Amino acid sequence: MIIRAADNGYLHPRSSEITTQSAYLGRREWLHRLALGAGGAALTGWAARDAMAAVRPGKLAALAGAPSTLPGASTGEKISAYEHASTYNNFYEFGTDKSDPAARAKSLKTNPWTVSVEGLVNKPRTYGLEELLKLAPMEERIYRLRCVEGWSMVIPWVGYSLAALIRAVQPLGSAKYVEFVTQADPQAMPGLRSSVLLWPYVEGLRLDEATHPLTLLAFGMYGEVLPNQNGAPVRLVVPWKYGFKSGKSLVKIRFTDKEPRTAWNIAAPQEYGFYSNVNPDVAHPRWSQATERRIGEEGGLLAKRRKTLMFNGYEPQVGQLYAGMDLRKSF
Repeated sequence: MIIRAADNGYLHPRSSEITTQSAYLGRREWLHRLALGAGGAALTGWAARDAMAAVRPGKLAALAGAPSTLPGASTGEKISAYEHASTYNNFYEFGTDKSDPAARAKSLKTNPWTVSVEGLVNKPRTYGLEELLKLAPMEERIYRLRCVEGWSMVIPWVGYSLAALIRAVQPLGSAKYVEFVTQADPQAMPGLRSSVLLWPYVEGLRLDEATHPLTLLAFGMYGEVLPNQNGAPVRLVVPWKYGFKSGKSLVKIRFTDKEPRTAWNIAAPQEYGFYSNVNPDVAHPRWSQATERRIGEEGGLLAKRRKTLMFNGYEPQVGQLYAGMDLRKSF
């Protein structure tokens, strides 16, 4: 089950401490121009990024990405404040309260880091983080994030389509699904002592979902590398599915001919199915999905709720993936 936190996400710091949208967008444009001056590639030198810390919202290493031209890659909506996106998180490996990941994830060691790609592929291999950073050009994608608990954000991610990695490893014709495994380090992740889920955290996609251009292998957000609490150093972002489908801090990607058993489906099969597409017409047993509250909007819990969009608003891009399926079986 998902455990609700006492923290409702609306206890804000001083306004002077929150990076405004206009300030972030100005910094984003500056970083983009700097990246173009370096030959159009993302700035992958960690030392060079650290020198720019003074102009970044979280003062982490910079990671610039060219604004994506992919249809659906930018919502055009107001970007959520970095303060909210980096402190209101579900990452149960660090605890079940929304504030736990930001408070406890500093213990996660993200360097060195490797991701093993295995299973039904012609070219299985283990990638180092620097290899993954250079595998394809970095893009900025501004996606909606919709949680099954009924809240949402708009986050500018930095990464590239997972399809680039999939092409590199050359799946076999028998590969039908892709399984994603999250790091499970009991020394760094105190939440692993809980029995709320079966560890390590596992998620999965159909191969055609994984190769869809909007499925993002993300290394950063807000022009910086990912904070630990948001899934550093590399995570999945699948914008038309509920947030729990996007595995964080990935250590293994496995191609298989069988539908993977996923963490929440194992824990509560009556509540969580494999697909878990955002569908306002299918209520979760504990939360209506018809409306949502945008974290950070004025009014807090009393703010007017907005209508949830089918496939989180990405129906024009992904609806064809589910033609002929009974979408009432979202969970």
